[in-house]
Amino acid sequence: MEKGSRILIAGHRGLVGSAIRRGLEHQGYTNLVLRTHSQLDLSDREAVRAFFREEQPEYVFLAAAKVGGIFANNSYPAEFIHDNLEIQTNVIDACHRSGVNRLLFLGSSCIYPKLCPQPIKEEYLLTGLLEPTNRPYAIAKIAGIEMCWSYNRQYGTRFLAAMPTNLYGPGDNFDLAKSHVLPALIRKVVEAKSTGSKQVTVWGTGQPRRELLYNEDMGDACIHLMNLPDLVFDGLIAPDVPPLINIGTGNDLTIRELAELVSKVLGFDGELVFDTSRMDGTPQKLLDVSRINALGWKAVTSLEEGILKTYLSARSQLELAPR
Repeated sequence: MEKGSRILIAGHRGLVGSAIRRGLEHQGYTNLVLRTHSQLDLSDREAVRAFFREEQPEYVFLAAAKVGGIFANNSYPAEFIHDNLEIQTNVIDACHRSGVNRLLFLGSSCIYPKLCPQPIKEEYLLTGLLEPTNRPYAIAKIAGIEMCWSYNRQYGTRFLAAMPTNLYGPGDNFDLAKSHVLPALIRKVVEAKSTGSKQVTVWGTGQPRRELLYNEDMGDACIHLMNLPDLVFDGLIAPDVPPLINIGTGNDLTIRELAELVSKVLGFDGELVFDTSRMDGTPQKLLDVSRINALGWKAVTSLEEGILKTYLSARSQLELAPR
């Protein structure tokens, strides 16, 4: 990408999109194309096509999506498959119609089978059953990968799908009904400290393992991929394999260990109580990140550092949140 290239970030106010925007601005990119949902509804096919015809973006980061944790995914499955299919179908097709140079479609590690060999390689896609609690969202993202692959094969487009592990960081969602595990733990610990409670309840057994990636690192990875030399980038979208690459740290820990680390970082010395009536979700989903590491990118933010930065970025919001 040239510094003056027209770069669309779809979902620029979200957890990943905002990190991509900050990363691009920090690196001196000056021609970012940004629209809020009220300015452009990505589920409106004709509006999306008209927007692409008018704006003619050269590079597109598709970070817009309906996302949520295990409770939200299990409560609103229809919205998770419907909304995500609409958004990605409209944007991917519009990228083809307008001749976008490169598209980076962002998904999630939940696309892989629930009982996948660890660490998870890109070729394990569609080799087993999905985790039921997030299957609608995962199927939507798998459809996005297949759509990128199909357009590449039929039309010669250059669409790549990047699958990050569990993300967290500044701008995260701390609503307990919608959040992922780490922001939920941060909020619970902050609330326990502010009320003087000596207990924090953690959903599940605490035994599942999770890999976590700081969103600023994810943003850097996305920009790194979009800036790969043509021969290297085109090698990732070969016609005989899905145009898919994992993004993560290559390390994981149990939910119990994560809760203990959050308690340590935020200075909570009370008891962790595990509610085993709640769902655990996928036992483990550690990504094999050897492919992106070989391309010159590695995560740099430690989990302890990332937890502290995430808390500090949202401290006033968390302390004023209704209980």
